Amino acid sequence: TMWDAQIEAMANEYRILCYDKRGHGQSGDFDQDITIKDLADDAVALAQATGFEEAHFCGLSIGGMTGQAIGIFHPGMFKSLALCATTSAIPNEVLPTWEQRISEALANGMDGLVAPTLGRWLTQETQQNQPELVAHVSRMISTTSPEGYAGCSRAIMKLNYTDQLKSITTPSIIIPGEFDPALPVSMSEIIAAHLPGSVMKTVPGAAHLCNIENPKDFNKILIDWIKSQEN
Repeated sequence: TMWDAQIEAMANEYRILCYDKRGHGQSGDFDQDITIKDLADDAVALAQATGFEEAHFCGLSIGGMTGQAIGIFHPGMFKSLALCATTSAIPNEVLPTWEQRISEALANGMDGLVAPTLGRWLTQETQQNQPELVAHVSRMISTTSPEGYAGCSRAIMKLNYTDQLKSITTPSIIIPGEFDPALPVSMSEIIAAHLPGSVMKTVPGAAHLCNIENPKDFNKILIDWIKSQEN
């Protein structure tokens, strides 16, 4: 449901495949350690099974990490990649924070993570002025499987693709949120600097969930990008 605003804007013109990654939404939990490459393999297998080869891939946060892995390990699978509000590596100094989040989720469920996550995902202005949106995002967080959250968090903790970005040949756009405190614009700039031929467009006035917080500008950036790749 995090992509509802994009589906609404694009469904009349495009065929769209929107899925829940492992351990999230209506997808089942898993009990083995996974990597971001595993999530990329999932996405590629799903695209192949449903006739979405040569589509345009768009992913945000862990989805943007998945997109990088697709570009590295599955060249030529998609026409383009949109890597949104993401990073190519996780600094060692933040690993204890991730461990704390995992421990909280597994011990007490997701409810205790709702407030701090909202603080990273949405700006203060949105939190104060858009209660329905805040309630929607809160439900999205609180209803996530703790096991799924933990497993995907551990995959994120192993992320280190910066040096491999130079091998990506798929046309790519990087789309950060202007006020993202979780994965700030500077992290997107690193991706742009290492990914040949990529372009970067920032979503103004938005934090981490820039596609939800400012769908108007996000949609324009994404649709303009896709149309530029169709010519």
